[in-house]
Amino acid sequence: MTQVGLGVLCGVVFGAVAVAVMLPLSFPNKPAALSAAFLNRFGIGLLIAVSNLGLAGWLSGLVISLLLSAPAAIVTRAYAPILGIGAIGGILIGWIAGKHAAP
Repeated sequence: MTQVGLGVLCGVVFGAVAVAVMLPLSFPNKPAALSAAFLNRFGIGLLIAVSNLGLAGWLSGLVISLLLSAPAAIVTRAYAPILGIGAIGGILIGWIAGKHAAP
């Protein structure tokens, strides 16, 4: 699988997981919150798969996911869930990308 293909797949799965986790919660504008969460997690999955930071895959994934999750965590003040899920997803996607993506 190509890096872009793997990134799209990982991004869609990570985005879907993020939306599924948020569905039971209430928000003032739930459609916007769910859309923003999906797009953020999709971007994380895509960027991890196509990036080469010169680090171990899992570490690249962690760095990228924390950098991209930080703005949402700051705005919402929901640091633990946003950064925690981002870190776990980033590590997993980075590990997968390091093992399975073909250049």
